Amino acid sequence: MKKSYKSIFIVLGLAVIFHACDGQGESLINERLENNPLPTAGSVGSADFSTFIAIGNSLSAGYMDGALYDDGQKYSYPALIANQINKTSEAPFAFAQPDINSVKGFNTTVQNPVGNTIFGRFKLDTSIPAPSPTLGGDLPTAYTGPQVHNFGVPGIQVGQLLTPATGGPNVPANPAYNLFYERFASNPGTSTIIGDAAATQPTFFALWIGNNDILGYAASGGSNDDIFTSESDFKFYFNSTIETLMDSTQADGIVTNIPFILGLPFFRAVPYNAIPLTDEANVNALNTAYEAYNNGLVFAFQNNLITEAEKDRRTINFALGANAYVMEDESLTDLSSLTLPSLRQSEPTDLTLISAASAFGAGVGTATPAGDALVLTPEEQQEIEQRRGEFNAAIKDVVDSNSGRLLLHDTNNSSGGFYDLFGISDGVPGITVQGMNLAPDFSPNGVFSTDGVHPNPRGHAIIANEMIGLINAKYGATIPFVNVAELPSVVVCGVGDCLSEQ
Repeated sequence: MKKSYKSIFIVLGLAVIFHACDGQGESLINERLENNPLPTAGSVGSADFSTFIAIGNSLSAGYMDGALYDDGQKYSYPALIANQINKTSEAPFAFAQPDINSVKGFNTTVQNPVGNTIFGRFKLDTSIPAPSPTLGGDLPTAYTGPQVHNFGVPGIQVGQLLTPATGGPNVPANPAYNLFYERFASNPGTSTIIGDAAATQPTFFALWIGNNDILGYAASGGSNDDIFTSESDFKFYFNSTIETLMDSTQADGIVTNIPFILGLPFFRAVPYNAIPLTDEANVNALNTAYEAYNNGLVFAFQNNLITEAEKDRRTINFALGANAYVMEDESLTDLSSLTLPSLRQSEPTDLTLISAASAFGAGVGTATPAGDALVLTPEEQQEIEQRRGEFNAAIKDVVDSNSGRLLLHDTNNSSGGFYDLFGISDGVPGITVQGMNLAPDFSPNGVFSTDGVHPNPRGHAIIANEMIGLINAKYGATIPFVNVAELPSVVVCGVGDCLSEQ
């Protein structure tokens, strides 16, 4: 093999000389390369990636750390897959993303802008330790680059793929409006995301949509039913999306379903006993404040309005050390006739939203109960999981009905990375990749970005590799995998770089 490579290099060198002398070098190169082709890193098998596109939400767009920014887009899983395909024997193809052209981006999870300050992506402030928005972000501007191939739009639900309203105009009566689509829409207010995607006449597509049809409701603590898509609506919108792609193009595709979103660090980073108390006087004051409430529970029990178990569960008591926080729980027995609110202290089975951390510092959870928007009770978690199961069943049905052209990337497969990452397989969260032990959080060895929801570059690489493995198996391809270890993880604040340092 070494001899073959050597002969190629000699031929290439001689070809330059021959071309200079008599113009025959190009034909000589072509002739020798046919007999001694240059080495490649695999092939695409029977798949056709000459026009590869991606469709979806923030997960496809490369949104991470609370913002859409240059490096995040560069490491989106579709971009990583495209890079790996371009290493194969197939002729290189273009994969253009609607570049945001901003190093820090525009943070959509905080109030922005504030005065003359525009907040950009989160970074990890290790002195807190917590994520903090960077200073010097940029307002998104219209995309003016080449034809888009990544139709990932942060924040959208499946129905927004199909409506022109997603592209504007931005008026109060238009809840579908999304500035990230408007900036690259072919005809804002008239075109649709799925229409623009189909118009590229793709030969292969990656579709990952539906997470936000559940995630928004979960991120509201189960308090906003308006953004919790119904099973019937989801089926209609998702079926319409697939029908458009099947009827308007000849493309094959890989479709990803909805993973276990309640395993995200957004719902796991803050423990249920997140209230540290070190002052005995403070403990006594809090217990005194809830004494009347506790006595009311005793009265309710004595009059058979609640069971003893519910009385004990609802009794509030603080002590020195780590304490569960006081929270509202609408599933408790209504005792408003006794002027008693539905309160209890948090339990290990509750999921505390990451947004609660700052609220706790302002007295929420002790003197002021944590509202419904800051915590997911077991009942709300069950509701979310049931809806996720319904959506995934709908996705599977559509893929099965088009199995000749579609491939399902099942994020709930027992042999998949998500299953292992969230500890569903063995009860121990984390995954080992290329000898690295990676965690389902936004620590330096984590696979999530600092917003607690979206993958970091390593997380995107793991997702890309799962898809590549499925594509290789179905199409007899040998597309190389992404080297996860080479990609960055969390980025920490620099000097004066983050709001927390001001």
